[in-house]
This record gives sequence, structure tokens and C-alpha cells, in this order.
Amino acid sequence: MWTYDKQASPEDFMTVQLFVPSFRIEECLSEIRECLEKGWTGLGFKTAEFETAWKNYTGLPHAHFLNSNTVGLHLAFQLFKSKYGWKDDDEVITTPLTFVSTNHAILYAGLKPVFADVDEYLCLDPDSVSKLITDKTKALIFVGMGGNVGRYQKILEICREHDIKLVLDAAHMSGTRVNGKHVGGDADVSVFSFQAVKNLPTADSGMICFKEAEDDERVRKLTWLGINKDTYARTAAQGAYKWMYDVEEVGHKYHGNSIMAAMAIVQLKYLDIDNSFRRQLAVWYHRHFDGHNRVTVVPTAKGCESAQHLLQIRVKNRDVLMLALNEHGVYPGVHYRDNTDYRMYAYAAGTCPNAAAASKEIISLPLHLRMSKADVDLVSELVLKYAQ
Repeated sequence: MWTYDKQASPEDFMTVQLFVPSFRIEECLSEIRECLEKGWTGLGFKTAEFETAWKNYTGLPHAHFLNSNTVGLHLAFQLFKSKYGWKDDDEVITTPLTFVSTNHAILYAGLKPVFADVDEYLCLDPDSVSKLITDKTKALIFVGMGGNVGRYQKILEICREHDIKLVLDAAHMSGTRVNGKHVGGDADVSVFSFQAVKNLPTADSGMICFKEAEDDERVRKLTWLGINKDTYARTAAQGAYKWMYDVEEVGHKYHGNSIMAAMAIVQLKYLDIDNSFRRQLAVWYHRHFDGHNRVTVVPTAKGCESAQHLLQIRVKNRDVLMLALNEHGVYPGVHYRDNTDYRMYAYAAGTCPNAAAASKEIISLPLHLRMSKADVDLVSELVLKYAQ
């Protein structure tokens, strides 16, 4: 462990970063090499292999590999809107405490985000949600903040009662389980992220998992420009490239590629043990902060085995504390700024007081596989020293 000396220069200190991705490099290179040797790096044999592995791991019935979580959210709303005849400006209940891609995806589809407040888990508050349901409410998007499920079960019940489509933004939830079962199976669609700093890191990719087979079949066309059979299928099925195909609707180029899938295949093998280590880091943090009223750790819902993508605390002097940590070579983050602070969502400013308050207090502390207990001890000691 290092100590801070104001007479020393910054170069003398080791730093503790918020996120540092870890890759099983040789195994990843071996999988990628197979792609290069076969001359197939795009949509194809590795993406199909990873989709099967993901379904086996999660127990979800369908999985389609994408180039990001964001495009998956867009596809979910676009598909449901056209399937069910939703109109422009029909409403989707959402959270203001999320990465902006969650809410941008609603706008991409020409729908209107309606912001509900959050609870102590920083997830959607069911009571707030219930008050916002109208005849124009068509869907709800639930964000599993940091891998937490919050009061998801109650949200699910509300959606089923009112015939509202439930979209699970599971960007932080790879490996999250409730009572031993992986999340996502009871949502109408779940979308995961495998971006570089997520628990299952690639460079950037994602997975969309629809509940219904017909939606999975259609989204595979939408991710390949609306073409009814992808290049790999046209080649593999006949042994020769078949150029004649139909374009059934206007789609996008949103599919994932075999290089990213090759990395994901390796990373998935280690996801559970990696998440277990993240939860151990969280335990060490808790031991430092429990009993200190100046620091509140955002709790994990009962029965949730969280992927523990984040370890979030709340303090009253967030900005001052972050600067103090930076001076000591510790670089935390904030997940997230209240989205109603942004101009495109400012119409809802002031409607979600819990989210607004949290947005001014939350800090995500360093949490990654290269950390040691000594790192956790150091960060915690600094937080307790400077928190007010």
C-alpha cells in the first residue's frame, strides 16, 4: 500500500481506477485466430456459437448477438411499436437515473419517455410507476442498476396487470440471479451489454433476448438491413454464396461479429468466478462503511445475487470527496447524472426528487478484477477521511 505525500509528484503514486477490464488474452487470441484462419470475421459461426453458449448459461430461450446494448434497446422498441401498432408519442415509463442510451432508444423509435422516480436501490420505484400509467403507456424499461434487481418483481406484476411490455435493460446484469435463476426470462425482452468495462467484456457488443420466437426471428432480419437471410446462412446452407434474397423491411446493420463473439466465448467461461470476486470486493467495502452515518452504501435487494458491476455509495459532499480522492490517485465515477438535466429530457425536470437527490450524492467506487484487498482498504480509508 502506498501513502500520500504532498511533497511527492503524481508520477510517484500508483493509481486506483474505477474500471480496468481483464481479458484471458491467450485464450481470446486462440479463438480469434480461428476466425482469421477460416477467413470469417463477421456475422457467422462464432456469433452462433456464442448465442448458444449464452442461452445455455442463462436459460433464456432466444439470444441474438449485436454490436451493442444500445442498438438492442432501439430494436426492441422499434419491433414492438410496429408489431402492436403503437403511435408516435405513445409513452414508455423509464428511469432518469441511467446511461442516456436507455432513454435515447425510446426517442429513436418515436416514443415518449415518461420518467418515474427511483427507490433506495436506485431502480424504478413501483409506487411512482403506478401513478404514471395512462392509456398511452405501452411499455416500461427497467434498468438493473449495477446488477441489482431492486423491486423488479413488483414492476413485473404492474406491467402484467396493465398489459404493458416490459423491456429489461440488463447492461449491468450479466450473471445476476434471483433465487438461483438468471434474470431476464420473465421480461418481454432483455438486452445485455458486453462493452469493454462490463462484467463480460469484449471491445463492444451486446445480446438481445426476446421471450417470443417470432420476435427473435424478426429481429435477426432487422439487424441485417431487413434481408431475409444473412450472408453466413446463404453460404453455409448451400456450400456456395447465393445472391438472390429478399429485403422484407427497412432494417439496420446492428448485428455482432465473430471477433467480438470469439472474445465473449472465452469471457463467459469465467463470468461466475469473476462476479464472485466482485461481490467479495463489495463485502470488503461494506465492512469499512457499515456503522458510519456519513457514508451510505446503496443496498442490494434481498434474494439478489448481483453481478456487482458497481459498488455505489451516497455522501453529502460528493464533488469535494471525488476531488480529494483524485488527489490521492483514486478515480471513482458517477452512475449516473439525472437525465432530466439534459436538454432533450428537461421537460421532466423536477418530477423525480429521489433521482435528483441521488444524482448529487452517488459515487461509484473502483471495482474490478485487478484490485486487491489493500486497494479496497485504501479507497475506503480515504472515503471515510473526507466524506461529510
